[in-house]
Amino acid sequence: MSTWDPSTFSHAAHVLAEAGPEAHADVVLRRYFVSHDWLGARERRAISKAVFISYRWRNWTDREKVTEQQVAQACELQDKFDKDPRAVKVEALAARAVPEWIRTEMELPDAFLREIQRDPTLWLRARPHTAHKLADQLGHCVIFGHDAVNYRGAQDLFLTEQFHKGAFEIQDLASQWVSWVAAPKPGELWWDACAGEGGKTLHLAALMQNKGVVWASDRSERRLTVLAKRAKRAELFNIRIAEGTPRGSNYDGVLVDAPCSGLGTWQRNPHARWTTHPEDVQELAHVQMKLLKSAAVKLKPGGRLIYAVCTLTRSETVDVAKAFAAAHPHFTLLPVTPPDSKEPAAPDPESPGYLLWPQAVHSNGMYVAAWQKT
Repeated sequence: MSTWDPSTFSHAAHVLAEAGPEAHADVVLRRYFVSHDWLGARERRAISKAVFISYRWRNWTDREKVTEQQVAQACELQDKFDKDPRAVKVEALAARAVPEWIRTEMELPDAFLREIQRDPTLWLRARPHTAHKLADQLGHCVIFGHDAVNYRGAQDLFLTEQFHKGAFEIQDLASQWVSWVAAPKPGELWWDACAGEGGKTLHLAALMQNKGVVWASDRSERRLTVLAKRAKRAELFNIRIAEGTPRGSNYDGVLVDAPCSGLGTWQRNPHARWTTHPEDVQELAHVQMKLLKSAAVKLKPGGRLIYAVCTLTRSETVDVAKAFAAAHPHFTLLPVTPPDSKEPAAPDPESPGYLLWPQAVHSNGMYVAAWQKT
């Protein structure tokens, strides 16, 4: 018997009616909850979950039924899959769970297809050396290492005392891994060239123990405003914000967390499966190459360049890294240590960097390559 409240399907149907190529589901959900502020935290979680489930299983539902019935059908499929993932054949997942065009850009391992049909794992990043304390305070936690915490409880973390005191950030494990690869040292000078709302900026600054400087820049003024508020809550005072490219060319490290097609987030953001197109991939690969070239001139000799994208396409990962290396022979490829290993992957010019699949550690998919300026 289903444990879903029928009213959840009705709310989800209203959200789905507003979402589309120009209105992402997560944005529409936030707007919907503002206009329906009487909904409780549990109801909001259920509605959000039903919306994302609808996108995961959209090619299994009966399009002749009304949207509310399609949502209910998708949630029933999700319940069945959660109980037994092999109840849905992997051949069906390959044909229906992802768009046809991605076969030209990436492989589709069975484990990957099953992983992206599950609910995503919730990861937290504790302040350095406080993961065990945070886990004890919140409960329902499993510690991964490097201050990464997997939260498995049901409380609204944004309402906790620990969140308001800056004891943790909600940050996916793959995103945390990028900063581990960068490995900034206290007192260094770094630039986060595509900072967004600052998840990786904050992590770099924390790893530097509030010493040195991390410059953060982004095209969005709104995102930088959010970053500033997050830095204040986390009590990180070594972050400087630049609306444009910061001056100087003597950086110890530059992080290019570039705009990408986001295929690595299709578990967390299934709506994007149906709004991303192959033309987007090619356009973004061009942007990524331009960003790497502009970042390269900012490094001092011996400085480190970190390239990260939360996607899995060949055009945006290995192909970009190989093109950059060919155009910049004075950069030496560095080894990258996977998050679930203590041993770095040996640098391979034919396949530079490391591709982290979502099924490896139950995180977003991510690609990271690193070079040192010689």
